[in-house]
Amino acid sequence: MTISPLEKNIETKMTAAGVAAPTVAAFLGAVRRVIAGERGMVSESDVDPIPALPRLTDIPEPRSESEHLLKKLVVVKLNGGLGTGMGLESAKSLLPVKGGDTFLDFIARQILQLREKTGTHEPGFYLMNSFSTQNETLSYLRKYPSLTDGEAIDFLQNMAPKIDANTFEPVTWSPQPDLEWCPPGHGDIFPALVGSGLLDRLLDRGILFMFVSNSDNLGATVDLKLLQYFASQDFSFLMEVAERTAADRKGGHLAQRKSTGRLLLRELAQCPNDDESHFQNIERHRFFNTNNLWIRLDRVKDELERNEGTLPLPLITNSKTVDPRDPSSTKVLQLESAMGAAIECFDQSGAIVVPRTRFAPVKTTSDLLVLRSDACRVTEDHRLILVEERVDSPPLVDLDPKFYKLLQDFERSFSEGPPSLIRCVSLKVTGPARFAKGVVCEGKVEFINSSTETRTVPAGHYRNQIVHL
Repeated sequence: MTISPLEKNIETKMTAAGVAAPTVAAFLGAVRRVIAGERGMVSESDVDPIPALPRLTDIPEPRSESEHLLKKLVVVKLNGGLGTGMGLESAKSLLPVKGGDTFLDFIARQILQLREKTGTHEPGFYLMNSFSTQNETLSYLRKYPSLTDGEAIDFLQNMAPKIDANTFEPVTWSPQPDLEWCPPGHGDIFPALVGSGLLDRLLDRGILFMFVSNSDNLGATVDLKLLQYFASQDFSFLMEVAERTAADRKGGHLAQRKSTGRLLLRELAQCPNDDESHFQNIERHRFFNTNNLWIRLDRVKDELERNEGTLPLPLITNSKTVDPRDPSSTKVLQLESAMGAAIECFDQSGAIVVPRTRFAPVKTTSDLLVLRSDACRVTEDHRLILVEERVDSPPLVDLDPKFYKLLQDFERSFSEGPPSLIRCVSLKVTGPARFAKGVVCEGKVEFINSSTETRTVPAGHYRNQIVHL
């Protein structure tokens, strides 16, 4: 295909930065669509809601012979994120979660436990790292030498240039050149698998199935029941979804495209303003993507070959300024894609409703407090789950972001350990407080400190009450 001078400029910039050819090709395809006027919008009139889906609780239990499927499985964890939202400059997966163990400790032990079942080096295991997370996470995992067996266990996500919103040229920003680039979204996993050569290596090893999820979601474990269902139904792509609640109104939801009948994932950035009320209607659009995905690798390769080396993922176009802190800086477009959007790229795609316990990401220190508390326990097979008394319902924790958003402030406030939350429905903390050892919260509890001076929450039982410190 002949490329224009503009496309040549983009290709030259990306190649010079070491971006692999498959990612360059995918990005150029996205740019062509933007120049043609496409913005990735999906109107409410284009889709139908999904009234019902199969549920994990209704599918058959795994048969003993299904364990052989583990030998054809690779587990991939998306591990490119830093804990910047909590004031960290290191990989979020290295954050201590329970008893000093990090996300990576739990993940590594889960993989090794599965390999004990197969007696082999399968299932395979890889991290999709970023340049920011690669060195420290690989260094940390050296404590599990049998996990790597001397082989590389990661591949790198790519980066994409921001493009000028008016000219579509790759933007230049001499005051801070690193701001000329942005992550391409986790839809980059497909060109990254190809560009790293990992896709072909896995297929050569007889690996057919891939389970991929976020590294900060410890609810996303390999479930043999799901693997058996995925294989037996001959799906190319299976998305785990959960029921939307009021807290999920702005998150992406599953729908069905009227023109093709295919399932699709619609993100808020793809929704026209006039349709936002429909998008946020959780009774109309009932299911959201957990980002736990089961994918047939041979079918991915087939689709790549059919589409000249790229998957035609729906666009997500974000309008920004090149320096997000400077509203007067050049207006740019950041072109991204979502991994889950690949559900629309395959004929044999499906979705299954899973319990909310399989979606437990740690986005804030409030989430972290729940995992560290006695509301969660570690299983013999190295999973972190809610205790049985919780009946799959985690306590709702709301820590004042003004005082607890940053991890260092959070750690100071709970240096004596987390309060007991095993019988807590909700905990809200407003103002600066330090929790003594032996705080027990039951029912709905709220602590309020209206001053700027840190006050101590003394040891004791608190049940269905508001406490002014």
